[in-house]
Amino acid sequence: MLFRLHELKYTAVYTTPLVVFFSLYVGGHYSYFALIFLFGLIPVLELFTRASKKNLSPDEEVMVKKSRVYDTILYSLVPIQYGLMVYFLFTLQREGLGLLEMFGLITAFGMSCGVLGINAAHELGHRSGKMEQTMSKMLLLTSQYMHFFIEHNRGHHRYVSTDEDPASARFGESVYQFWWRSITGSWLSAWHLEQKRLKNKGASFWSSQNEMFVFLIIQHFLLVMILLIFNVFTLLCYVLAAGIGILMLETVNYIEHYGLRRKKINGRYERTLPIHSWNSNHPIGRLLLLELSRHSDHHYMASRPYPLLRHFDDSPQMPTGYPGMMLLSLAPPLWFYVMHKRISFYIL
Repeated sequence: MLFRLHELKYTAVYTTPLVVFFSLYVGGHYSYFALIFLFGLIPVLELFTRASKKNLSPDEEVMVKKSRVYDTILYSLVPIQYGLMVYFLFTLQREGLGLLEMFGLITAFGMSCGVLGINAAHELGHRSGKMEQTMSKMLLLTSQYMHFFIEHNRGHHRYVSTDEDPASARFGESVYQFWWRSITGSWLSAWHLEQKRLKNKGASFWSSQNEMFVFLIIQHFLLVMILLIFNVFTLLCYVLAAGIGILMLETVNYIEHYGLRRKKINGRYERTLPIHSWNSNHPIGRLLLLELSRHSDHHYMASRPYPLLRHFDDSPQMPTGYPGMMLLSLAPPLWFYVMHKRISFYIL
């Protein structure tokens, strides 16, 4: 019975598509409900929620590996995200849509792009199966960020917590500086990584085997289809929503490794350890984001599925969950005040 509850607790991930659908369906002032819920109510609740350091026992880990429930929950997010995208596009066709309601609808689908379109894609992208990797790319398509599949898996995980990784925030760098550096640097890194892969295969950079070209064609095809089926206004709203999803991802990138650096020993970086990623054990954020906030273990062993991620006593801990820390990062002086004291504590 207790294990069954462990399986079912991850259905909490459906909270995000539910509040997004509610925002889109009701509209008006309620179009902002998803934004207020995810970045208003959840951060407040997590301030008063006790973080749990409990890990699964070896026997429980075996049971998790045997269960199909966790994968079923994950896979189901793909059709849900596409359903929300189509519904969002048709919702924008309502008569009498005001400017405030329009922005509310955009933020609602933007939340879906960040939590489902990219976060779920992140988990799927680390799986070895072709089907799961295809689902990852499908989700990233809804946020126009397919290059993340290349750069994150072959770049970020190799160079994390070093200055060679554009997605690892530097000490004293604000989130606004980081956004520009990470977005541009990750895109260029993806091209470089793909060029290197093709060279090792003996294939031409300009061939159809170049996934970056394929991604560009697919993404532009979606944009053209939205334009042809709907109009320029709908296309612009979709791009803005996807942009919100991208900024959510990059804000998460910012808080995950801020100020932490791996040492270079004899010209090589030390192995990525739990001390090189910020961790959060606050339960609400963990469930809504499929354990993304147990980030230390994810980088220590990237192949571990989300329900198996562990707490390490030596991993640096955030004072609250991811939604609250993302909000804090938007006020750089407060972020530096809180985080620099913690960096000093964990590093010294």
